[in-house]
Amino acid sequence: MDEQQVMAALRGVIDPLSGRDLVSAGMIQGLALKGGNVQVSIEIDPNRAPEMEPVREAAEQAVRALPGVTSVVAVLTAERKPPPPPTRGPGHGGPGHGGPGHGGHGQHQAKIDLPGVAAIVAVASGKGGVGKSTVTANLAVALAARGLRVGLLDADIYGPSQPRMLGIKGKPTATPDKKWLPMQGHGVVCMSVGFLMEEDTALIWRGPMVMGALQQMLRDVAWGPLDILLVDMPPGTGDAQLTMAQSVSLAGAIIVSTPQDIALIDARRGLNMFRKVEVPVFGIVENMSYFACPHCGERTDIFGHGGARDEASRLGTPFLGEIPLHLNVRETGDAGTPIVAAKPESAEAQAFRAIADRLVDSLGVVKMKPAPRIVIE
Repeated sequence: MDEQQVMAALRGVIDPLSGRDLVSAGMIQGLALKGGNVQVSIEIDPNRAPEMEPVREAAEQAVRALPGVTSVVAVLTAERKPPPPPTRGPGHGGPGHGGPGHGGHGQHQAKIDLPGVAAIVAVASGKGGVGKSTVTANLAVALAARGLRVGLLDADIYGPSQPRMLGIKGKPTATPDKKWLPMQGHGVVCMSVGFLMEEDTALIWRGPMVMGALQQMLRDVAWGPLDILLVDMPPGTGDAQLTMAQSVSLAGAIIVSTPQDIALIDARRGLNMFRKVEVPVFGIVENMSYFACPHCGERTDIFGHGGARDEASRLGTPFLGEIPLHLNVRETGDAGTPIVAAKPESAEAQAFRAIADRLVDSLGVVKMKPAPRIVIE
């Protein structure tokens, strides 16, 4: 399989508006091949997004039929133009004539339905480097240990780390109805763009491509049935975060921060973003709350201590708990066995479990770890 074969397959997919194939119409704006994995970017007019969904699916089917193809990701991208200024004068400028709430980002897009998923919870941070992915992986394992059916969507497209965190290798397979089957590790089902590329591959994608990939990992994965789907969000408050908030009905969000002031400023931005899009915030987690020496047990407040608790109180949101900075957390994460699974009785694992319990209380989930089966011979 090579690029020419893929382009030849795409020539068989027709744009219904122009009547031309996608290649001749100049709509293929990105193509990447890695082993048997193919990624295609289809440039469209943003106003045609709903009607172009069948075309996107047809492009995937055409490429998937090629020998040697194991997975296909086709995304719709668009360079959205700003709306024209409202026309002034009699009978113009009011509702329905380009005013607020009409066109562009003001439109309310339909939510993606995830059958069988009871609750979707975003785990976010205003900045990178605060250990958000470590917190997400350990919370997922802690929730699964309670007997809950747990999924984890790695939405950090540029820095997918959950395959390593959960120790999952290989590539997802497809169901008969062309849905991806999520991978599984430590009782948690997971989907990540990291499964579709080599670990050292750099993704150079524009915002629309990232948003399209996120929507596809929501829409085209056989997630259910799940009690909770955790979403490991990318850092920041940009297009990817808004896409998640607008694409699915989030039950709520958790904000992860470290104690120092500079991290708390960004955590505040993240929290306020969710509030603006009317997503409840379950609370703040203080990660790397203090350093616990693995040899003597002495505690050192490297980044300060208690800043997230104080910020939660100031913002009127719950404080979910603090996670120490300990060598065991880093080593077990790098080894692909989160500390909640590797050393469940450790103080660090218990801290994650306590936060998971508070999340369950917030969601009103009451299912506990099932009783052992009794077999009568």
